[in-house]
Amino acid sequence: MKKMALMIMTLTAAAWAVDPVAVHEYRVLATTKTSTMEKEMNQAAGEGFRFLAAMGGETAFGGKETVVTMGRAKAEAGAGVRYKLLAANRTSTMQKEMSEAASEGYWYKGQTVFESAFGGREVAVILERDEARGGRQEYLLLATSKTSTMDKELNEAGHRGFSVVGMTVGKTAMRGSELVCILGRPAQ
Repeated sequence: MKKMALMIMTLTAAAWAVDPVAVHEYRVLATTKTSTMEKEMNQAAGEGFRFLAAMGGETAFGGKETVVTMGRAKAEAGAGVRYKLLAANRTSTMQKEMSEAASEGYWYKGQTVFESAFGGREVAVILERDEARGGRQEYLLLATSKTSTMDKELNEAGHRGFSVVGMTVGKTAMRGSELVCILGRPAQ
């Protein structure tokens, strides 16, 4: 009984000692369109929310959509953060769009599979530009249906200084299922 009382007092004291700034707020966004998601993410960023996680799939009420979770410390204000959401079903197109975004100061934040009406199940990449963050990144996108090929290509890229930042399995209208890895390194 004494141990129980001591534990309750300790937990109560710990609860009162929690810093009120550490309280977090979250925003869950869900849509079937990449352009709408990018717009909603940038609106939330203007209010101080930052990207936390993304997942594509079928939700109970929205059908096939992408869901993004954004969060902020309760005391945070929005300042200088923008998002880009890229979706493509061709590796070369995604590589080009990621390179362009990287040259504008965007950094990789996450990826998921986005089901679109026209392109099948596209890989969607979320990029963030933070005015307070310096430096630039360079990205390399690898896509193949064979894990042995991916192993070889990842090791070759690793010898050139690239590190894996994300991976998904995407199923496109043209090529079927592919393992898609995105790698990054400081721009040279």
